[in-house]
Amino acid sequence: MAPKSFIEVHPDSHFPIQNLPYGVFRPEPGSVPRPGVAIGDYVLDLSAIASSGLFDGPILKNSDCFSQPNLNKFLAMGRPAWKEARATLQRLLSSTEPALRDNGALRQKSLVPLDKAEMLLPVAIGDYTDFFSSMHHAKNCGTIFRGPQNAIPPNWFHLPIAYHGRASSIVMSGTDIVRPRGQGQPTGNSPPYFGPSLKLDFELEMAAFVGPGNELGKPIDVNEAADHIFGLVLMNDWSARDIQAWEYVPLGPFLGKSFGTTISPWIVTLDALEPFACDAPRQDPPPLPYLAEKISKNYDIALEVQIKPAGHKDSSVVTRSNFNNLYWTLTQQLAHHTINGCNLRPGDLLGTGTISGPEPEALGCLLELTWNGQKPLSLNGTPRTFLEDGDEVIFTGFCKGNGYKVGFGTCSGKVIPSHP
Repeated sequence: MAPKSFIEVHPDSHFPIQNLPYGVFRPEPGSVPRPGVAIGDYVLDLSAIASSGLFDGPILKNSDCFSQPNLNKFLAMGRPAWKEARATLQRLLSSTEPALRDNGALRQKSLVPLDKAEMLLPVAIGDYTDFFSSMHHAKNCGTIFRGPQNAIPPNWFHLPIAYHGRASSIVMSGTDIVRPRGQGQPTGNSPPYFGPSLKLDFELEMAAFVGPGNELGKPIDVNEAADHIFGLVLMNDWSARDIQAWEYVPLGPFLGKSFGTTISPWIVTLDALEPFACDAPRQDPPPLPYLAEKISKNYDIALEVQIKPAGHKDSSVVTRSNFNNLYWTLTQQLAHHTINGCNLRPGDLLGTGTISGPEPEALGCLLELTWNGQKPLSLNGTPRTFLEDGDEVIFTGFCKGNGYKVGFGTCSGKVIPSHP
């Protein structure tokens, strides 16, 4: 029988007792940041639960991981600690357990309404890598820029391609994104364009937070890689397509990407996602041995993008995709990242790359949806090729089954004008 919480959770909530995603929050302005988990319309303050002695398992009993201002120490402790914490929290929140349910003072202290909590970046992110793992996205982008004959380079089917992104400009959902300035491709004999980006775009991605890392020079086996992945967030890796197109040869993305990347506040653990695991696509040609998995899986996570145009009250759905459209799996991405001996560290962030599906409505960015501006979208009658100042982009994602949802909340950001 599925567990039931003593806290009332609406059937459409992203945060039932089966989820319990982790975040970091302030319960009131100026208070000290602390870890929490979402349950229904509340955040459970883990520092209060820990100080009350309710984490009584062998790993967490004497740990101060939940009195930290971020989740890095908890992530570093690995899967045994994560499983112990999840089991303890599900027990404490269950309708049959009195320890928290019947302790009015502790409930008052530890349960904070979600709408009162200020959500912060959950992890101190040391490094950020962005992959390029959706075949449909790779094919569409390649067709736009190189033509259908050379759409996907031959190396793409042999390795998860990625670039090293900028961790300092990763921001929390709800943060405004300043339109970047930079150079664009010259026209004829003119010098390069310089000014605010004319082709600002969103990218529908998810991202994995690394738990325990690896020593420099010691790769992680692909079949053990899941033990190094704590969980997933939604991610919008905003892109200035005109800046990117001019700069990316020969070394890849730089200013066209580093101005801002938005993540959702709640990290949904792989344990919570496990009931929604599904087979990953068959890979042809077969991957090299170091990328060959005994069990190759994705997750059935429904993803949606809405755009609310500047000055409008209503938003329009522009994309419906799914995490299971990824060709390269999370575990292959992580194993490939370390095969040269690169050392990952707790709190590192690995983006999936834009997640596009095969259907026209499943394309994960405006570059694809408008075919580089050639086919404008209609947002309830408002035309768009790329994002305009004042436009807000909202991502949502969830798994659904067995009478409940495991969701990620939202990942949103509004474009504001470039600084002069």
